[in-house]
Amino acid sequence: MLEAGLKHELTITVEDKLTAAAVGSGALKVFSTPSMIALMEMCARDAIQPHLEEGWGSVGTLVNVRHLSATPMGLRVRCECELLEVKGKRLLFSVRAYDPDGLIGEGQHERYLINNDKFMAKAMEKLNKTT
Repeated sequence: MLEAGLKHELTITVEDKLTAAAVGSGALKVFSTPSMIALMEMCARDAIQPHLEEGWGSVGTLVNVRHLSATPMGLRVRCECELLEVKGKRLLFSVRAYDPDGLIGEGQHERYLINNDKFMAKAMEKLNKTT
C-alpha cells in the first residue's frame, strides 16, 4: 500500500553522457536539465516499485522543476523524493537534487500506476494503426 510520506534517494556521478552538450539541451559540459529530470523520475519510480504487485509499474506524466545551479562533470548528484499524495492511481512527489555545493534543482513530479502488459498493448496498437 502506497502512502504519503514514502521517501527515497538516488545518487549518480555526472558523466559526459549526462551533460547538456551530450544530450543536446545546451553546449556546455555540465549536468543537463533533461538528465536531472530523468534522475528525479528514476528516484520516484524506484521509491514505489518495491511496493507494487508483480506486473505493475508506473509512468511519469508531469514534471514541474527548476534547475537552479550548474554541476560540472565528475561531481556526484543526489536526488531525494517524497510521495506527497496518492489519489487512486495518481501519485504526486516532491523532488530535489543536490550536488556537494547544495541544492541544484527542485519541484514536483507526477506518476500514474499502470499494469505493464495492458499499457504496452495499448501503446502497440499505435503500430497496428500505421501499417
